[in-house]
Amino acid sequence: MFADQASRRQFVVGASVAGALAAMPSAVRAQGANSAIRPFKIAIPQAEIQAMQRRIAETRWADTQPAPDDGQGVRRQVLEPLMRYWARGYDWRKVEARLNALPMFLTEIDGLDIHFIHVRSRHENAMPMILTHGWPGSILEFLGAIGPLSDPTAYGGKAEDAFHLVIPSIPGFGFSARPTVPGWGSDHIGRAWGMLMQRLGYDRYVSQGGDCGSVISQRMALQYVPGLLGIHLNMPAVVPAEIARILAVGDPAPASLSAKERGAFDQLEAFYRDNAGYAAMMNTRPQTIGYSLVDSPVGMAAWMYEKIGQWAYPAGDPEKVLGRDTILDDLSLYWLTGTGASAARIYWEDHSNNFNARGIIDLPVAISVFPGEIFRAPKSWAERCYTNLFYFNEASNGGHFAAWEQPRLFAEEVRAAFRPLR
Repeated sequence: MFADQASRRQFVVGASVAGALAAMPSAVRAQGANSAIRPFKIAIPQAEIQAMQRRIAETRWADTQPAPDDGQGVRRQVLEPLMRYWARGYDWRKVEARLNALPMFLTEIDGLDIHFIHVRSRHENAMPMILTHGWPGSILEFLGAIGPLSDPTAYGGKAEDAFHLVIPSIPGFGFSARPTVPGWGSDHIGRAWGMLMQRLGYDRYVSQGGDCGSVISQRMALQYVPGLLGIHLNMPAVVPAEIARILAVGDPAPASLSAKERGAFDQLEAFYRDNAGYAAMMNTRPQTIGYSLVDSPVGMAAWMYEKIGQWAYPAGDPEKVLGRDTILDDLSLYWLTGTGASAARIYWEDHSNNFNARGIIDLPVAISVFPGEIFRAPKSWAERCYTNLFYFNEASNGGHFAAWEQPRLFAEEVRAAFRPLR
C-alpha cells in the first residue's frame, strides 16, 4: 500500500475546481497555510490497482458454508463471482474520473487533512448544506443526489430549493487523513464540520446525515455548532432509555407500546440478536479486525458486503438495488486508500449505541423514515428527543443508504424538509 498519506494524493486544478475556488470569498482563499483550501485530484497508481487485483485472484477461500442460507454470513456462492469480476472486469478509473470531474479539496483542521467535495449551486440564494456519509459507505453515497440538490430545476424541482453542497470524508475514511491520536469521535468531527463551513464562508447552513452522518449531525446540534440552523436525519437516534434497557437485557416488549413502537422494538430486537456482531467488534476491537480489513480485499469485502446486502432495500440482493459496479466502487475506495481499520475506529471512539437517544435537541430537526431502514423510528419516540421536530415523513422507498439507493427521492425529502428554514 501507500508509504504515506501524501503518496496517494495528486493536486491538480481543473476547470471545475478553479471555478469553485474563484467562487469562494477572497478572505477564505487568502488564509494561512494551515487553513488553506487546496485543490485535490485522485490519481491512484496503476501498480496499486494491479496489486489489488492480484491479491483478489490469490485469495485462499473459506469452504462453502453448510447452512442453506446466509445465517452463517455471506455465502461463498454469492461473494466469489463478485470477487472474480472485481479482479478481472471492474474498472476503478470510471469512478475516479467521475470524482475528479467534481470540485474536490483538502483543508487542515486540528492537524488533520479533511477531504471534501464542494459544489456551489448556480441558483441565487441557495442554502448551504453539509452532508455526511456513514460506514460502510463513503462520499460515493451522495454522487447521485448532487445534481438534484444543487440544480433542482434540471430535475423537475424549483430554483428556490437549491443547495450549495459540502460533502466531506469522515476522518479515517477515503481521502481524509487518518487520526493518529484518540479523540476523533462524533463530537470532535461535528465541531470540525462547523469549522469547515465557516472556513468556506458559510455562516448559516444546515446538516444532513444517515448512519455515522446522523450521529455527527445530532452532535452538531447538541453542541450548538455556530451557524447551524437545523438538521435532517434519515437514521435518527430516538430509542428511549427505558426501551434501550429492555432491549439490552432481552426482556419482552412492554404491552403499552403502540403498533409502530412495537414494530420498531421488534426490528431492533432482531438486529441485536442476529446482525450486530460487527458493531460489537468495531466498538471494542477495531484494530484486531482492522488487520484483516487492510490485508485481504476479499476479507474486507465480505465484512462490508454483508451489511450493504442487509441494509439496502429490499434486503438480500444489493447488486440489484445498487448495481455491481457501484458496490465495488465503494469497496475499492476503502481498499485503495487503506482505510478499513481507520474507518472502523469511529465505532470505538463513540463506543455507544447509535440508535439510542443521546439528549434533548432543541434546534430544528427534520426526519425522513425510509421503509428499509434498520429500524423505522416512530414519530412518538422522535418527539421525545427533538423539541422542535418540524418535519417527519415516511418515504415510499429506500433503505439505510437512502441517498445511494434513491437519490431523486432522497433529494425530494431534503428539499421538503429544509424549505421552512430558508
